[in-house]
Amino acid sequence: MADEIFYACKYTPTELFAGFGTAAHLAETDTSDFQAAATLAHANLCGYAKGMLERLLEDDVHEVVLVTCCDAVKRVFDVLRETEEKHPGRYRFLYLLDLPRKRGPREVALFRARLETLAKSYAETCGKTFDLGRALAALEPTVPLAQDHVTLAGAHASKALLSAVGREVALPVENATCTSRHLPDTLPRSLARMERQGHCEACGPEEKRVPLSAFLDWYAEALLDQMPCMRMQDDTARQKLFSEKGERGIIYHTMKFCDYYGFECRDMKGSVPTVKIETDGSSQSAGQLATRIEAFTETIGAKKQPAATRTDAPVRYVLGIDSGSTSTDAVLMDADGHILATKILATGAKASHAAEAAKAAVLEEAGLSPEDIGLSVATGYGRMNIPGMDTTITEITCHAAGAHFLMPSVRSIIDIGGQDSKAIHLSSEGEVLSFAMNDKCAAGTGRFLEMMARTLELPLDEFCRLGLTWKHEVKISSMCTVFAESEVVSLVAQDTPVPDIIHGLDVSVAAKTVALAKRVHAEGPYLMTGGVAQNAGVVTALSEALGSPVATHPDSQLCGAIGAALLGLQGLKR
Repeated sequence: MADEIFYACKYTPTELFAGFGTAAHLAETDTSDFQAAATLAHANLCGYAKGMLERLLEDDVHEVVLVTCCDAVKRVFDVLRETEEKHPGRYRFLYLLDLPRKRGPREVALFRARLETLAKSYAETCGKTFDLGRALAALEPTVPLAQDHVTLAGAHASKALLSAVGREVALPVENATCTSRHLPDTLPRSLARMERQGHCEACGPEEKRVPLSAFLDWYAEALLDQMPCMRMQDDTARQKLFSEKGERGIIYHTMKFCDYYGFECRDMKGSVPTVKIETDGSSQSAGQLATRIEAFTETIGAKKQPAATRTDAPVRYVLGIDSGSTSTDAVLMDADGHILATKILATGAKASHAAEAAKAAVLEEAGLSPEDIGLSVATGYGRMNIPGMDTTITEITCHAAGAHFLMPSVRSIIDIGGQDSKAIHLSSEGEVLSFAMNDKCAAGTGRFLEMMARTLELPLDEFCRLGLTWKHEVKISSMCTVFAESEVVSLVAQDTPVPDIIHGLDVSVAAKTVALAKRVHAEGPYLMTGGVAQNAGVVTALSEALGSPVATHPDSQLCGAIGAALLGLQGLKR
């Protein structure tokens, strides 16, 4: 068996195990599902715990140390213990370390005693000897952080998430999530002297325990002196640490089914530009995750991929393409910002084919050739999959620019597209102040309304028109597309008038969208963009729910493509 032990918490004494010659590895895995965890634990266990369980059940894991940082980790330990009871010898070492919730002198002394008990248990179980030099060598030096940086905070950041942030952020990124370890690298003189003398010892006789004892005296306090996680009772220290570091922005990560970190994110917003992202521990939300992070970096001026820059030759025409899940929109604009041609096509099965067709259509309408286009800018979910584009910009930034162009007085955008919904709060100059997107779910989107129209066996245009002729209030209690469809079928069976059902669906979409708007502190004047802006019933329901008129524009659906072309022009003029 390899000398490896797996852990899951920043307070785990990994350096202590290094002193025994054992390498510690964070128990995480990049998986698209949680098949093993689903059979052994509750469905609402957080994604990190599920991923941890998937990793710890693999055949190469024989030593595990977990910390009582939360109930999810305790449940993982229970599953592992049950596994060991069914298959004795499956784990050579399985240990649960109890963590104090405070960092005072008494808690440090208590934690030190628990660390010593852990060390004895490990030495006796595995027959290993502790070496002070190996333990101290495992301490990683603290790297000074640049003043201008971005902090990734909140719940555990997987390798995939760290990689996604690194791809998008041009500034140094500090990992301040709950599993990131930051121990002081300054040692007491006594420890430094013993390290130079090459002390080696076993957890054996009392007279040979001095180096370990001295190490634990310092080490217990050092572990507890890290930036406290949200489970610790001195979480105010976190707020102080964040407010004093001078970040350009904070990317705040929360985990699905984890109750701790959303509260801190709410309290943190306002002092530093902050975006909240949520993952479920799997690799299924990469698209929306990338959009949120990239849009945030555009907002704070920290995007790694630069916008288009000036070329030597003058550019007369710019193409903007918005590749959405339902439609692909193209706008051709001249160097003075005048729209020459537009096209809206169904995206279909391949984003690249729809984009090429939309490009050809606007060129034909304007009487131009592909060689006349000096710059091409892509936005939308399919932006990375369109060949021949000069640059890409997220739909958040593009919708802001496009909405300001169409309606300069707009302060908040409500965008409901085929796949998602967005609320974007703008400054008076049209800059993004904050934004929120729905989760990866069809609820409250154009796709939701399309499916409801199909359930009612109505063409979409008739579905939208009938919703305006309602007479009686009908409440749709579920926003889940599957459950809402069942409700609609039941209402039809009760002979409920179709216009009333449609109005109930419009109101439910509005309610979900208003929740997004409140998260970004939206204010009027409002402009609705995206394909659902053509649905007068939803627009009316939104106006009533927001208590403020929601405007539309004949080119609302083209807003993203217009913004892409405009931002391309602005980049050329800088």
